[in-house]
Amino acid sequence: MASRKRILVTGGAGFLGSHLCERLFADGHDVLCVDNFFTGTKDNVAQMLGHPHFELMRHDVTFPLYVEVDEIYNLACPASPVHYQFDPVQTTKTSVHGAINVLGLAKRTRAKIFQASTSEIYGDPEVHPQREDYRGNVNPIGPRACYDEGKRCAETLFFDYHRQHGLNIRVARIFNTYGPRMDSRDGRVVSNFIIQALADEPITLFGDGSQTRAFCYVDDLIEGMMRLMDADDALTGPVNLGNPNEVPIRALAERIREIAGSKSALEEGPLPEDDPVRRCPDISLARARLGWEPTVELDAGLRKTVAYFRDLAGASGASAGQPGARRREPVAGD
Repeated sequence: MASRKRILVTGGAGFLGSHLCERLFADGHDVLCVDNFFTGTKDNVAQMLGHPHFELMRHDVTFPLYVEVDEIYNLACPASPVHYQFDPVQTTKTSVHGAINVLGLAKRTRAKIFQASTSEIYGDPEVHPQREDYRGNVNPIGPRACYDEGKRCAETLFFDYHRQHGLNIRVARIFNTYGPRMDSRDGRVVSNFIIQALADEPITLFGDGSQTRAFCYVDDLIEGMMRLMDADDALTGPVNLGNPNEVPIRALAERIREIAGSKSALEEGPLPEDDPVRRCPDISLARARLGWEPTVELDAGLRKTVAYFRDLAGASGASAGQPGARRREPVAGD
């Protein structure tokens, strides 16, 4: 294949990373998937294991990596509050030291490099919807700061390497994404609601459920990421990638309950600290420069995701509610 590239995906065994690896692999590239398996799993990439054009490496990006590649997608970092708050110091190291290490690799190999940034850059936004020129409203010492500020510093590093060393960078700010291979234990709102609904347990809303999010199906997100990587070199980003259609959290819970055929009641609780009230991207830049916008309707994506978790519960021989019963509902940006 004349156009075959050697592509490194850090965090490649995670939710987003595994879908990206699968797409790059299907497109005929040599894919090196790097993961320390803190949140990723080998099961997510099992269908590619053993193929000569796919390689899986256990490695922590807080340590340098010496390989030869043409492109790098940096997705390594836990993206849900349950996971990134478990070890906040390590989370910051992953974002900052990890960025330094992959940027150093890109500098040595002259590889094009993509940073999976996040809508958490905007914090609890005072501007709605959020445009890329909005600088955010972030609490630098709160419980979410390890992730929010780590990702903000990573963006700083990417743009400084671009200005100082001429690196060919791409930065995407990823909004709420959902779909098959979400971790059932990560506390994200879609997986929480589905697991509780399938088990007929109370669905836990925090606040009255009027807070909003905008949910992008994983296939759409991967398409946007790849279009940004392949875009004109003048488009470094940051570029918002997400669904611009807002959904109240209560309405999401009701829709999941209906799709799952659940008898779950809705149960309210206090809002977590620094949890954004509204989060929705302005994707005008992605539409204009990438010709990209989500195409999968929420109902269609939720049906696929519910089916995935139902099959997962059946395969494990356990109740769908066991892995994540009674978890809180913080919503991560990725």
